[in-house]
Order: sequence, then structure tokens, then C-alpha cells
Amino acid sequence: MTPPPIGYRIVVVGASAGGLHALRTLVSALPQDFDVPVVVVQHRAKESELLCELLQECSPMPVYEVTDKQEIGPGVFVGPPDYHLLLDRDGYFSLSTDEPVRYSRPSIDVMFESAADVYGMDTVGVVLTGANQDGAAGLRRIADAGGHCVVQDPETSEVRVMPRFAVRAVPDACVLPLEEIGPHLAAIRGRRVPRCRSAA
Repeated sequence: MTPPPIGYRIVVVGASAGGLHALRTLVSALPQDFDVPVVVVQHRAKESELLCELLQECSPMPVYEVTDKQEIGPGVFVGPPDYHLLLDRDGYFSLSTDEPVRYSRPSIDVMFESAADVYGMDTVGVVLTGANQDGAAGLRRIADAGGHCVVQDPETSEVRVMPRFAVRAVPDACVLPLEEIGPHLAAIRGRRVPRCRSAA
């Protein structure tokens, strides 16, 4: 019998206010051969069209804006504005125009929860800078599924609200300065790591 693969199969990242700088810092630190899909939800205006281009400028991997039913594979995948982004069990993305969640569409929670439901303990969830609670409940779902949770240190966040709510939801998440998150993801692929903090 073939043993199951070791390591994580998906990285999901949520960002809001201040997210462009944080995302550029994160993706620029990943190696070109990083073979785990990185899926990004960034809160942005409906007319915002340049995020993929701005990430591609500093990413060693290809960056794609997700289209409905696109296959999930290596690279950086960015949710389009005004759509919820979900991961399907058949290995494809799906887009939804369901009502906003916490006033946001795309919603980080919606994307994180779908990743946890599909990939379970093979999921890495990352919460970056932001100004609301979106991402906290989804990160909790990833933790409950046995996945690995990473939160940008609020002290290194342009806006600290979202990371602070994420840490409250998952007290044993790995809380890292922004510059250390990309190298951390590169270091843990192909293996599993323990929770980083003791629950308070």
C-alpha cells in the first residue's frame, strides 16, 4: 500500500488593509520551485485590476487571477474582486456571488473554510494585515482540521486588527514577523510542524 504524501498540499493566505506590501514581501521570499499552490484572498475594490501584475513583479512563480473551474496547481492564485473564492474536492476553484460575509466579497473566511473542508490537515492558513475580523473563524476551522496556522505579528502589520483577531481565535498559531513568513513556508513544505504557541 502506498503511504500518504508527507507535508502540506495547499497554502491559503488572507489579507486586507495594507495587504499589497505584505503579499509582495511574502511571495518574493518563496523559491521558484515552491510546488505547493498558494491561494490569496485580498480585500479590494471591484475595479481593482493590478494586484496580479504587482505580485508577478516580485514573485519567482507564476501569478494567476482565478477563473471559475480553473484547475488548482503550482503557482500563486489570486481571487478576483467581488467573488467569493472556494476550493472544490475535484481539484478546481469555483467562484461565487453569494452575499458578502463580514461585508467582504471575497471573504477570507469563506476561502479558508473551504480549504479546511477539502484539504484538512494538509492546509496551511496565513493571516496578514487587515482592519476587520475576516479570517479568524476560517483560521480556527483550519486549526480544528489539523492544519498549520500562521499569523503576521501584529507589531509588524500595517493594520493590526485582523492579525489580533486571528491570534485570539487560534492562540497556538505561529506568530511571525512579516519577513519570516515566506521563509517559514519554504522551510516546512514536505513535512509537518507542531503548533507554535501554547494556548493561553
